[in-house]
Amino acid sequence: MMKMKNLFWGAFIALLATSCASKDVKVTVENTTDLERQNEMIEVNMDAVASKLQLADTAQVIVLDATGKQLPYQITYDGKLIFQASVAPKGTSIYTITVGIPEPVEVLACGRQYPERVDDIAWENDLTAYRMYGPALQATGERAFGYDVWVKSVKEPVVEARYASELNPETMEQIAKLRKTNPKAADELYHSVSYHVDHGNGLDCYKVGPTLGGGATALVVDGEIVYPYCYKTYEILDNGPLRFTVKAVYNPETIKGKDVVETRVISLDAGSQLNKTVVTYENLTEATPVVAGVVLHEPLDQCHYMASAEDGYILYADPTDNVNNNNGTIYVGCVFPGMLTDAKPVMYEEPEKTQERGGADGQLLAYADYQPGSPFIYYWGSGWSKYGFETAEAWDTYIQNAAVAKRNPLQAVSYTHLRAHETVLDL
Repeated sequence: MMKMKNLFWGAFIALLATSCASKDVKVTVENTTDLERQNEMIEVNMDAVASKLQLADTAQVIVLDATGKQLPYQITYDGKLIFQASVAPKGTSIYTITVGIPEPVEVLACGRQYPERVDDIAWENDLTAYRMYGPALQATGERAFGYDVWVKSVKEPVVEARYASELNPETMEQIAKLRKTNPKAADELYHSVSYHVDHGNGLDCYKVGPTLGGGATALVVDGEIVYPYCYKTYEILDNGPLRFTVKAVYNPETIKGKDVVETRVISLDAGSQLNKTVVTYENLTEATPVVAGVVLHEPLDQCHYMASAEDGYILYADPTDNVNNNNGTIYVGCVFPGMLTDAKPVMYEEPEKTQERGGADGQLLAYADYQPGSPFIYYWGSGWSKYGFETAEAWDTYIQNAAVAKRNPLQAVSYTHLRAHETVLDL
């Protein structure tokens, strides 16, 4: 009888231990603004979640919304569990993280280096695509300091296929041969494979040139922009399914007698038109002005642009590099959570416009003071009139709302361990 009693209590204690172990973590996400916040990425400390769930090394988790629907998520290089949250104005939403087998996740954010195309690093999400230039391009002498914008009109990844089509060795060889015998046929073949032509999912129709392009940064020394050249080294830190992150280190620039090295960590999330970028300058010893900007391809009186240092944004409607080719309008802009000192267009005069800046009319610049040892954090990106932004006013609203949102990010303010009713604030 005593043996059976001991067996009973042993089973009961085991059951009690199982029931007391954490099975669910409730994440409360708060929206402090008057904006409807849709599909914004939330970051939760994965180590803290694992501790609360008492996860075994091989255990997996799932993320559920209030209806019990599974949400895609990703564990990032820096130990964050990220997922998209939607919260009503001045409201909260609750999400559940629990042990389970996640459903397959569609890759929406991804990229890589393309050594076959002069070391481009190109990346995309479900809304837009970008690239920055590498050391092989710099070695050719071509000057391209800023970010390039590739528009797209489909959710699925397109960049890999565009490069494969444009750079196919057999096709390139055939085009080269036709150039000698039948230039018209060569042009037709080139246009059939080029990513400068819209084959149904968008194209590259943005001109960067020797400017900041679609949102790059640069230090300002003695009133002159010190343009960064192509990255020197890189490391891809996240590669989907929901976030792409790349770390790029640039060649040293001599700033007031010191070799200053710029590092950028760029991340693009699914569902966002904007890249988050964290910029630091090593060996910079005093506060120095920094700008982020976009190139202007029209005279100022013809530009649709807005710039507000107080509200923290700049935006511009770019006519594309071939205005007669029905490529629509590319909308570009930058958003700044921190304080700006100025935001304004700066136009080029001849001969700089023609000889130094490839014919660009000017740049729309946002100015801030960079403090040594601190990161400069901002957001830059684009939209397209043929995919989500039918009017310039729609882009204006997006950027203005993004400026409010980035200064008032959604917060995972707490999560609750359901079994122990324990609230943890450090996410």
